[in-house]
Amino acid sequence: MSELQQIANELRGIAIELSFKGRTPHLGSSLSCADIIAALYWEILDINPQNPEEPQQDRFILSKGHAVTTLYAALAKKGYFPVEELSTYVEADSRLPEHPIPGCIPGIDLATGSLGHGLSVAVGMALANRIQKLDNRVFTLLSDGECNEGSIWEAAMFAPTHKLGNLCAIVDFNKWQATGRSQEVMSLEPLEKKFESFGWNTYRIDGHSFDELLSALRKCESSQETPTAIIADTVKGKGVSFMEDDNNWHYRIPTKEEVELAKRELGLITLNS
Repeated sequence: MSELQQIANELRGIAIELSFKGRTPHLGSSLSCADIIAALYWEILDINPQNPEEPQQDRFILSKGHAVTTLYAALAKKGYFPVEELSTYVEADSRLPEHPIPGCIPGIDLATGSLGHGLSVAVGMALANRIQKLDNRVFTLLSDGECNEGSIWEAAMFAPTHKLGNLCAIVDFNKWQATGRSQEVMSLEPLEKKFESFGWNTYRIDGHSFDELLSALRKCESSQETPTAIIADTVKGKGVSFMEDDNNWHYRIPTKEEVELAKRELGLITLNS
């Protein structure tokens, strides 16, 4: 668990650096999902970074594409592309745009960031795998704000109907969206009961506890005909005291001094300093 926490903090540190160097927002959203992405890529996903197009491996869709800096960091550390290339983030002709596009780098299968689409595509991928008799799984990470979208609930109705036990949806429930508290914008709660009423196996967990994350994610493996929804309670800006649960960090860019302070809290050195 300490190794996973170190990895997650390294992902956070890279995301903070990229936000500063690229002058891009959504840092709080990138930090809240770092533990989830670390758990997936280092413990759960059956993947081959050297051959990412191989059809038998698991697939991951970051539906909340505005948090892609954390995914870029994970893919680089797993060997999908050189870590040094992170320094080109959002530069002209870079393969690392602010929101991901299909094939920009290996490991990115879908354009995301226009929220509400990732679950629908994940459903289609899971159905295609079932038709082709492939036994790999599809995971998608949603934001709580995008659960406002009707397309999420169309997909949520479709998946149990077609017995997509090879599908797992994780909601990074950090309680904020662009304009305010998620529950105040739309009545999301009880979110786990909504998925359950649609026919999903549903678990509500602490999204920063690796014990709970891994336990819930491994239960997906034993589900044969029922999709799994994991509602992960998280903290926006997790890991940096002055960013935690502060929605200003949905848009704010850190200063150089804030980068250094944040990375000191995370126990890290500066990337490419």
